[in-house]
Amino acid sequence: MSLLADPGAPFVAHDKAGFELVKSIPGDGHYFGLGDKFGPLDRLGRTYAMWNSDSYAYREGQDPLYKDIPFFIGFTGGAYFGMFLDNTWRTTFDFGHLDPGRLRIAAPDGPIDYYVMAGPTARDVEVQYAQLTGTPAMPPRWALGFQQSRWRYPTEKDLRGIVGRLRKDRIPSDAVWMDIDYQQKFRPFTVDPQAFPTFGKMVADFTARHMHTVAITDLHVAELPNAGYAPYDSGMAQDRFVRTADGKPYVGPVWPGPTLFPDFTQAATRAWWGGLYKGFVQQGISGFWNDMNEPAVFSYPTKTMPLDNRHRIDEPGFASRVATHAELHNLYGMQNQRATYEGVLALKPGERPFVMTRASYAGGQRYGVTWTGDNVSTWNHLALAVPMLESLGLGGFAFAGADIGGFAGIASPELLTKWYEVAMFTPIARSHADPWSHPQEPWADGKRHEDIRRRFIEARYRLLPYNDTLAEEAARTGVPMMRPLFMEFPATLIDGAPMDLASGSEFMWGRALLVAPAPAPESPGAYDVTLPPGEWYDYWTGRKVTGLQTLRVWGAGGSVIDMKDMDATTPHQVSVTPRLDQLPVYVRAGSIVPHQPLVQSTDETPAGPLQLDVYPGPDCHGSVYTDDGHSFAFRTGAYSRTDLTCTTGADDRVTVTIDRPQGTYHPWWTAYRVVVHGVSPLEGHAVNLDGHDIGAAPARPADRSSLAVTIPADGHRATLIVRKI
Repeated sequence: MSLLADPGAPFVAHDKAGFELVKSIPGDGHYFGLGDKFGPLDRLGRTYAMWNSDSYAYREGQDPLYKDIPFFIGFTGGAYFGMFLDNTWRTTFDFGHLDPGRLRIAAPDGPIDYYVMAGPTARDVEVQYAQLTGTPAMPPRWALGFQQSRWRYPTEKDLRGIVGRLRKDRIPSDAVWMDIDYQQKFRPFTVDPQAFPTFGKMVADFTARHMHTVAITDLHVAELPNAGYAPYDSGMAQDRFVRTADGKPYVGPVWPGPTLFPDFTQAATRAWWGGLYKGFVQQGISGFWNDMNEPAVFSYPTKTMPLDNRHRIDEPGFASRVATHAELHNLYGMQNQRATYEGVLALKPGERPFVMTRASYAGGQRYGVTWTGDNVSTWNHLALAVPMLESLGLGGFAFAGADIGGFAGIASPELLTKWYEVAMFTPIARSHADPWSHPQEPWADGKRHEDIRRRFIEARYRLLPYNDTLAEEAARTGVPMMRPLFMEFPATLIDGAPMDLASGSEFMWGRALLVAPAPAPESPGAYDVTLPPGEWYDYWTGRKVTGLQTLRVWGAGGSVIDMKDMDATTPHQVSVTPRLDQLPVYVRAGSIVPHQPLVQSTDETPAGPLQLDVYPGPDCHGSVYTDDGHSFAFRTGAYSRTDLTCTTGADDRVTVTIDRPQGTYHPWWTAYRVVVHGVSPLEGHAVNLDGHDIGAAPARPADRSSLAVTIPADGHRATLIVRKI
């Protein structure tokens, strides 16, 4: 089978330096990826540009956006493959839009340098892509918690009030973010002493309350000669800024007014930039946020610097040369994030930096996390956040989020609540909005909405052992936390195509959980959730899903085809009627999902046993991973990973095996509470632990569908057998 067949010449030259690659699109071809593209997951029939762009309040179909990730996963013949074009110039990908049946990739300059990953599964492709471009940076554990932000917490009093309210209302949370308000006249690496008179003490007070502080540090350095502004003075003294075509330091308008832009293609410039964080790191700032780094420049139609600006490449392992901004524009944001990440790491060796960037390129996942930029408070943006985050995950950015509630515009109470619900099953859960929006904190809109939002945030914190395990898997292998269904069910097709194309807004949260928000979230009408083959459990109740329907797909001429033969390879459907306080989440049979008692922050040690929820089924397995949550000691064995398996047999027998932990780290739990779902404790069951009978009870009062037993976690292998008597 040919994955990327050439219908004619392998490439066509254009204008001496430019080129166009032309490949055949097979009749069953589909394409996924390219980073943050705002629209359906499948790219077939559309054209996209690779050009990092400031895109405030972007709309569906608007392109390009913030990140340039020229990598996609293709599907044909029941198998998956990948293609990465390593060309930093402005590039276009046309998936049969202008010329049906042809994949056209064109660039005005640069190398014809591309890699093909043969699969055959999407997971195989993703691992190969990570081996090529790098695995995601392992974030500190607090990054998996809930985070509150807003552009326009203008004073220290306001920010303290936010932290106080989060703790008073017992809303689990781990970080509060500072946008440009805290700076003196929007100048990076400054603090407004009038608005934030006890800045260092404020950060220390937040730390004492187990709240991490994240500060924005945009890359535009204010042009302030003879004013004592250290970033400008030291940068000019060391010649650290991008130059114009005629050799002068380039000055463009951004938030502080006239500003200069560091030339991050120089290793020495990145080291200088990283050193600027020393004061903030010493004051206890936990994370940093690089915004506006496409780079965004005001007052120009292109919203960026002139393309004939000059960068001076001076990098170990590379020939020193001068390159235009046209060549390096798409790398600029990634090199900014790299400079921040490496600088913070140098200031706190051994501690995992947290750096969020808006713009990046393939490989930028090695230097931190990202988000989907200046989204909008609309139902459409909520629905399309799912494929956008899936696409970023396919492009290597396993740790990504979308601003909860939308950044621009005004979210209705119902929209904001539904957004909180979905966001708790995404890698980064940050609430953020611009100054013109209504309040979007969890308590906005009254007690009813706050209670629902709190309940879903609490669910995220109870699921932290599972999320921690997914994060480690992503950092080790490149497989994202948030996955299209085709990554877990590559052989399950609907009408010959990956089932994601028929399943609306569903996605997998790791291997075990399927999250199914409404494809039209503003509609009160019932909708069908497409479940992959096999049995499924309701995540919230632990009960097996009933009421499964024959899968219906649309045929030619608008007819409905019933897939009547529901066997082990056939998907099926269940009807859901939307409710404000519910989000359908399902667990695939054959999963073991770890949970913990509720905490108010990831710094808090849970009180009680680690819960292992067992959902019997084929190939039943899971694992639980943990480490100290902040250092790189896991690289030398200071971690704990425990493999979990279960089997079923005659007499409704369920055997659960908890292996000896791997690694030298001692986790917080001293006991396991094993909950076996689908087993009625009221029908008479014997429970045996390593040859000894022990007692069991319903998982919940009067629960007829789940059995629970608590056993020691003493570091030894344990075998638990549940059988009917």
